[in-house]
Amino acid sequence: MHLSFKAISEEHPGDKWKAQYAHAWAGYSAWFLREGDARRPGYMSCRRALAAHMPELLPMWENLVSIAGGSDQAARMLSLYCPTPFLVGCSQALWTRDEPVLVRNYDYHPALCEGVILCSAWHGTRVIASVDCLWGALDGMNEHGLAASLSFGGRPMVGKGFGVPLIVRYILEFCKSVGEAVALLKRVPCNMAYSVGLIDADAEFATVHINPDCAPVVTTSQVTTNHQQEVVWPEHADLTGSVQRAEFLALHLANPDETQDVFVKRFLHKPLVSTAYSRAFGTLYTAIYKPKRGEVEFRWPNRSWHQSFEHFIEGVSVVQFPAG
Repeated sequence: MHLSFKAISEEHPGDKWKAQYAHAWAGYSAWFLREGDARRPGYMSCRRALAAHMPELLPMWENLVSIAGGSDQAARMLSLYCPTPFLVGCSQALWTRDEPVLVRNYDYHPALCEGVILCSAWHGTRVIASVDCLWGALDGMNEHGLAASLSFGGRPMVGKGFGVPLIVRYILEFCKSVGEAVALLKRVPCNMAYSVGLIDADAEFATVHINPDCAPVVTTSQVTTNHQQEVVWPEHADLTGSVQRAEFLALHLANPDETQDVFVKRFLHKPLVSTAYSRAFGTLYTAIYKPKRGEVEFRWPNRSWHQSFEHFIEGVSVVQFPAG
């Protein structure tokens, strides 16, 4: 199994975004229809939800729908309102010694990841993000020095709200600090349980647990895996080693002799790295965001890819994964 990671720079959506849409749409269409078209909200429901909860994104959504050809299905899918449920893995940590750093592993199936690292300025703020659902973000940072990352929260409940990648995109487009991002997460509904890790250039940080059936919980936890404050879905937690990974991260983060370099390297080894690709829980990349510098590194066992706002270089990196 392999995945071609693509670094793309496009200030506003244009030919490059359109090409990525054409490449990925068949897969997203199948995902959108997996439970049947009738299970997804209609166009007007999607539009009203965006206007009510993320109005600043509404013009960009309309623009992307137009670039995509204007179909009803594309518009509804791109709204990410009450989307088809999906589960992802992840281990992430917020490092605050020396300099603020967000480091995370993204765990999923290679065939289901876009592998696009996009540098853009859709609303005037430069953003570097790992793209999901064509315009959402799995993780990223903006030029104001705010970094954000998502992980599945370990609850199977599905409710009314937006897919979390679009919420993370909303944060990166319009928030300048952890405080602003926390306020946003308190008011925008999410369709499933997720934890969002936040850190900014001033070393302010928070982990926010969001759910479709209860109010967000804001914590000062610096470690997140695939459960929130307690395990409520033990089968999933056991399958993914969520508790083991969280304890491992917390132990090393608390060690006063641990250096940033050593801590980051731990993400490339067990128990943090996973080879369960066939179960959609294999580690696809490690991302290290340094918001104070405006730099990010994407790391794999035998290579790394450095990008920054000052020196963002387009290109392709093909990564081979073991058949796990």
